Amino acid sequence: MNDATAAILHGPKDVRIERRPIPLPAPGEVLVEIGAVGLCGSDLHYYAHGENGPNVLRTPTALGHEAAGTVVAGDGTLPAGTRVAIEPAIPCGRCRACRAGRYNQCPHGRCFGSPPTHGALTGHLAVPQEFAHPLPDDFPLTSGALIEPLAVALHAVRRGGVAAGDRVLVTGAGPIGLLVLQAARAVGAGETVVTDVNPGRLAHARRLGADRTLDTSREPLPQEPLFDIALDCSGIEAALTTAAHAVRPGGTLVAVGNPPQPRTTLPLAWMQRQELSLVTAFRYAGEFPAAVSLAATGRVDLESLITARFPLERSADALQTALTDPAQLKVVIEPIEPNGPNELDGPNELDGRIGP
Repeated sequence: MNDATAAILHGPKDVRIERRPIPLPAPGEVLVEIGAVGLCGSDLHYYAHGENGPNVLRTPTALGHEAAGTVVAGDGTLPAGTRVAIEPAIPCGRCRACRAGRYNQCPHGRCFGSPPTHGALTGHLAVPQEFAHPLPDDFPLTSGALIEPLAVALHAVRRGGVAAGDRVLVTGAGPIGLLVLQAARAVGAGETVVTDVNPGRLAHARRLGADRTLDTSREPLPQEPLFDIALDCSGIEAALTTAAHAVRPGGTLVAVGNPPQPRTTLPLAWMQRQELSLVTAFRYAGEFPAAVSLAATGRVDLESLITARFPLERSADALQTALTDPAQLKVVIEPIEPNGPNELDGPNELDGRIGP
């Protein structure tokens, strides 16, 4: 079979199920049959508005950059049957940023699922083999899809310099915030405090090991310099400002969440007086192997973040659910039925499933 089912975004809230050619892997690439795709905030921006920041949907494109699957073809370095997590941002490898090891800053790269580059909702991707990271044979592909956001969290924790014993504040208990919490704990953070306005997400933070949670719609964060490091995962200006006032003199503030506006006001005079270090974090640069190791050894719980699952044919429902239901954490689309027939062999049918 030379083509397969794909979910193609043609415009805001216009997702169409189509047949698209299965790509042929070039030398140095492997063909990955996608087993699971996690939906991210950028996917929701494209779905709702046809754009994400400065990038605009101009041609029909398959979304999906949080993905895992099974190698079905390639040059033999990764044999067929290998489960892999896909690192979706592919740099040029030649520019100054790439040569310096900061390939997340490459101005010439491409990213699966970022228009016009098709993403994992095509069901198959040809991936440079060094960006297909092997997973254990028994590792769930749904968890494999969450290796990408875990790499984001781990990069943020590393950028912030979280070390053993540090008192850490995490503002925002969405999927990234919950992964930042776990990554900080995995590197030995001391007391961890998580804030949000969603009681369900705060309860999940407690289940994942937060020492304390705070619903800031009911009780403001004490404006005392208590924390060594604060990581804002909300992108909300007020949360970033509040976090800055909660960091001890000489501490570090990490901007992790994407702000909805291109400009954000910061309490610069206060930060200067306290000699706070402001650090920003974007994607990841070399964190995928560590993320796989943390998840595979059980030091980070990925599967509990999955709150809804949909088949590829219901991608529009999945996107709408993730966009509108505040009870959701991570919505996952499964193009190929786990342990079932694959599309290279014949028809594949799935029933929708909502819930962990």
